[in-house]
Amino acid sequence: MRIVVDAMGSDNHPEPDVVGAVDAAREFGDTLILTGDEKQINAILSQQDTTGLAIQVRHASQAIGMTDKPSDVLKGKPDSSVHVGLKLVRDGEADAFVSMGNTGAILGVAMLRQLGLGRIRGVTRPSIGVIFPIKEKPFLIDNGTNAECKPEYLLQFGIMGSLYVERMRGIKNPRVGLISNGEEEGKGTALIREAMPLLANSGLNYIGSVEPKEFMFGGVDVAVCDGFTGNILMKTAEAIAKYMSNELREQIQSGPITAVGGLLAKPAFARVRKQLDPEEVGGAPLLGVNGPVIIGHGRSSAYAVKQAVGQARQMVENKVVEAITTGLQ
Repeated sequence: MRIVVDAMGSDNHPEPDVVGAVDAAREFGDTLILTGDEKQINAILSQQDTTGLAIQVRHASQAIGMTDKPSDVLKGKPDSSVHVGLKLVRDGEADAFVSMGNTGAILGVAMLRQLGLGRIRGVTRPSIGVIFPIKEKPFLIDNGTNAECKPEYLLQFGIMGSLYVERMRGIKNPRVGLISNGEEEGKGTALIREAMPLLANSGLNYIGSVEPKEFMFGGVDVAVCDGFTGNILMKTAEAIAKYMSNELREQIQSGPITAVGGLLAKPAFARVRKQLDPEEVGGAPLLGVNGPVIIGHGRSSAYAVKQAVGQARQMVENKVVEAITTGLQ
């Protein structure tokens, strides 16, 4: 495959982005195309062992920062590493695009055919979903792309999320639920109540409204919500996980007996930490655009970049974009 990595995406670019791409080329055997400032990229590449690896560099004279507004990016940075990378996918010179950069800007560029990929026919609002790194690995969509939604957006999120999980995780007819503050039909906002009949009559395996606790404990395979709710849910879960980790560490170190017990339990703690680490997933798919796109955290390490490339190549292998295109039609 030919996977594009935006070398100017992460907070500490281009080192994590370039090193992660090199690691991905070594592990997966694919062609990795780095977009961004050629001089900076080559300076990092010169420090890596790239013997036998298929790595290309496509120069981009501009970079998109995390504080750049999408509207300004669309007008003022036509030669950014994001624009160059997405056009490679659009024009058939690459199979997928990976970036740890500005989510709003990537979404804005990707949605427009003349700048990036364009939307899949019939998609009103592309959406980012995320696989939660917990035991059952449920898929949450939307996790922050569309803060304000209409009922028909939630219906499309459910369709795209269901097809993504079916292709990527091999779950036939995945269970789809609508995140709400209760399971009863009368609960939820006007948006939720209006979306319920659309999902119920969609042909999806819709099981109704679910509370966050059902989502966290594997009650659904796909959880649908507006981007505001999804982002709050995701960030709250991350904060609680971090708090619990710090609190456990303090309590274990509070005395000699607990310290010994903690030492004995260290392998178990390490396994849990690995399971909950978002870097293991690498990034989240942008669904609804005409090409596989994975977007990760700005603070991502080289390992997370490599894992994101792994996600992108799985999207290509499993023909996720094609499945969504057919499914929506």
